[in-house]
Amino acid sequence: MAVGMENATASGECGEILKPRTDKREYRRIVLKNSLEVLLISDSETDKCAASMNVSVGSFSDPEGLEGLAHFLEHMLFYASEKYPEEDSYSKYITEHGGSTNAYTSSEDTNYHFDINTDSFYEALDRFAQFFIQPLMSIDATMREIKAVDSEHQNNLLSDSWRMAQLQKHLSREDHPYHKFSTGNMDTLHVRPEANGVDTRSELIKFYDEHYSANIMHLVVYGKENLDKTQGLVEELFQGIRNTNQGIPRFPGQPCTLDHLQVLVKAVPIMQGHELSVSWPVTPSIYHYEEAPCRYLGDLIGHEGEGSLFHALKILGWATGLYAGEADWSMEYSFFNVSIDLTDAGHEHMQDILGLLFKYIKVLQQSGVSQWIFDELSAICEAEFHYQAKIDPISYAVDISSNMKIYPTKHWLVGSSLPSKFNPAIVQKVLDELSPNNVRIFWESNKFEGQTDKVEPWYNTAYSLEKITKFTIQEWVQSAPDVNLLLPTPNVFIPTEFSLKDLKDKDTFPVLLRKTSFSRLWYKPDTKFFKPKAYVKMDFNCPLAVSSPDAAVLSDIFVWLLVDYLNEYAYYAQAAGLDYGLSLSDNGFELSLAGFNHKLRILLEAVIQKIAKFEVKPDRFSVIKETVTKAYQNNKFQQPHEQATNYCSLVLQDQIWPWTEELDALSHLEAEDLANFVPLLLSRTFVECYIAGNVEKDEAESMVKHIEDVLFTDSKPICRPLFPSQFLTNRVTELGTGMKHFYYQEGSNSSDENSALVHYIQVHKDEFSMNSKLQLFELIAKQDTFHQLRTIEQLGYITSLSLSNVSGVYGVQFIIQSSVKGPGHIDSRVESLLKDLESKFYNMSDEEFKSNVTNLIDMKLEKDKNLDEESWFYWAEIQTGTLKFNRIDAEVAALRLLKKDELIDFFDEYIKVDAPNKKSLSICVYGNQHLKEMRNDKDKIPSTSIEIEDIVCFRKSQPLYGSLKL
Repeated sequence: MAVGMENATASGECGEILKPRTDKREYRRIVLKNSLEVLLISDSETDKCAASMNVSVGSFSDPEGLEGLAHFLEHMLFYASEKYPEEDSYSKYITEHGGSTNAYTSSEDTNYHFDINTDSFYEALDRFAQFFIQPLMSIDATMREIKAVDSEHQNNLLSDSWRMAQLQKHLSREDHPYHKFSTGNMDTLHVRPEANGVDTRSELIKFYDEHYSANIMHLVVYGKENLDKTQGLVEELFQGIRNTNQGIPRFPGQPCTLDHLQVLVKAVPIMQGHELSVSWPVTPSIYHYEEAPCRYLGDLIGHEGEGSLFHALKILGWATGLYAGEADWSMEYSFFNVSIDLTDAGHEHMQDILGLLFKYIKVLQQSGVSQWIFDELSAICEAEFHYQAKIDPISYAVDISSNMKIYPTKHWLVGSSLPSKFNPAIVQKVLDELSPNNVRIFWESNKFEGQTDKVEPWYNTAYSLEKITKFTIQEWVQSAPDVNLLLPTPNVFIPTEFSLKDLKDKDTFPVLLRKTSFSRLWYKPDTKFFKPKAYVKMDFNCPLAVSSPDAAVLSDIFVWLLVDYLNEYAYYAQAAGLDYGLSLSDNGFELSLAGFNHKLRILLEAVIQKIAKFEVKPDRFSVIKETVTKAYQNNKFQQPHEQATNYCSLVLQDQIWPWTEELDALSHLEAEDLANFVPLLLSRTFVECYIAGNVEKDEAESMVKHIEDVLFTDSKPICRPLFPSQFLTNRVTELGTGMKHFYYQEGSNSSDENSALVHYIQVHKDEFSMNSKLQLFELIAKQDTFHQLRTIEQLGYITSLSLSNVSGVYGVQFIIQSSVKGPGHIDSRVESLLKDLESKFYNMSDEEFKSNVTNLIDMKLEKDKNLDEESWFYWAEIQTGTLKFNRIDAEVAALRLLKKDELIDFFDEYIKVDAPNKKSLSICVYGNQHLKEMRNDKDKIPSTSIEIEDIVCFRKSQPLYGSLKL
């Protein structure tokens, strides 16, 4: 029985819990006899159930000399329990029943969560509860999972975000837990403890017993059943968690003393580029979350409109991005950070940039805290909260469970997202803390290589440190350029009209509403979600865009410059909940708009006008060229599994170019080249459009008609229609039947010890029955892949099996990244796994087969939760040219007719090791410690296999699948 209970009410108050006006879900807070606090959520429309348990202990509680123990415990709880002793059976059950599971460890919390098909929720929840009742942390599993934690750390070693976060921690009080290394590795969890006579497993069990108490846990259960039934379920399954009346660990005191303030730290990153991060310890906003001081100040300092700090830095050619806000906060301390992405010129003007930052802070201090600015922030947040789209239940549960220990019950759903109390004094207090007296400046640049004298011990980041005074900063302020820094102007994009259109058409699928020689419009009214929002996609098909590496790079810079030119104006729209994006597409460039429909047309017209009036500004071209060049150069530092995936795409896709060729082309291009290119790019264009949501038919047609009027039917048209022969199609390389293909490549980053394998099996061109068989194979084999290759063999933290759909050509791919074994060995283990899967398929009972089919059907019939999800699906059908809007129903129908023997025949013909129609490709990327194995692996290639030595030549020699886009 629960000892406390509060119900939801129809008015939007759940006991004391505030919920969105459009939210039909029911909520109930209960407290079990063991003091476990629970929020129950009933959603009769859901296709997935979920749960999230937040335990109020994290890496700050790691014992001295056992760094990473809390994170290691998070890993270990997944293995087994006394009630369910089979290893990995929890993850296996979740995966086989259409679900997913994960966890994370933060400074003061550990969060475990899963989702699953609704009819499997009871047993999944029972298995989940055993994490916290009687887990088995076996001796055998201990060492294997230490290796998994170490593999996770190895993947992070060359990540600049991880490196800089740890450097900031390193430069803090050694006696404060903020200083600690939190992930753990082989050294902290095995080598050092063993050398000191410490048994890690005993310490692990001790840590669990001391800290995992029901009274410091918070559970969210998201179900389909009514609240009473879900409550009975929770009381039955979770009352067995021990309550040892632990207090939530507290860590009073500030991480930084005076020794750690007024410092300038120069650090050497892995990636190309320069970044300036300015940080101040401030009063945690959590104590004033309704007044939102850091949100208010972050919005102003991080603003990108005219008169803003970023706008000034951009005009000077010194910065390409600026982000401001509260970060790394707890109940005891907090930091306010301003991060600025610098250009090469900006790197040379660091002192001027800091001077301008402090000048802008002074502008805010002198102007005072503005009621109208706070009211705008409040109005935007209120609209976003009350008209928020549904998200997947697992994410929703995680968000709420992590809120429950922080906020009063009333604000569990809201958190800090609804600023509502204007209090200038509270904002002013934080603003005063953004002072030269307590600033920490972290300056990253490759130019510091060889100029540093210190090394951070966990990630080996080279850095130097010098003290600076407030007088030095005052000098920087005085010598900074004289630019006009202003507060933002009122935001014209804030929506005020939230009514739903009377959409008489109730089309189940998109309809072709309009077609001309210039464009095609697909229209889908909102018949499910009933939010005042719209979704717009417009793909500008320009044949010239991808015709060569030079053209691809020039198209890329064109899109970057469009975004750059629009930024000061469009930033207001994005701040008001109207997102937009411009990006390269397969055959040109793509415009996306999504959010409140009220003022979407205004933004659309502004974007189209900017395209029509495009001109190349030489100063902005130089900045964007530099930015794009660094982006291409940083491909070298991608993780090995990302490199392998890119090589796989190069082999399979007909219209993409190696990034090395694009980088070479980029180095020779100038502003004049782009000025000559863009009119040619746009001269032949076809616009594929999709408009969905709270938009009437005539509105949708009017939007597309406007684009045609501006671009195509003007007296001097910028665009002309495509000739029929110019419509580009995406063709896919067809691998040889019965052949195994290999591609070997050295990893592009010589410092990376990790190697990677992509083992790709190409199967068929889009067809409902074949799709269903392949999807069923993947569902059945997925967990076995993870269990064997990651859990048992410990090949690498990154281990997965997933479906592949390349322009309508289907297959599966195994992806493994490893620091312990080379790609040749890993490939042999994938082959061995496929051999083992033979017996799994051949011995599958009729009952198991039916259960797997049912679970896959449940997964496929999961309804879209919001307009964006629905639109992604339909847009993919439009882009690939399949136009099979009824795909889900058709594939489910194929599954219902599928027989077990047919699945086995499919496996025998296309998947198993010696399948007669098998077409496979192994991409092997070698890290520095496995490089010597590459020659030997090449020598072992069977004579019946093909080594791809030159990807482009191979691609040219192979037949191509016919395009689905006719």
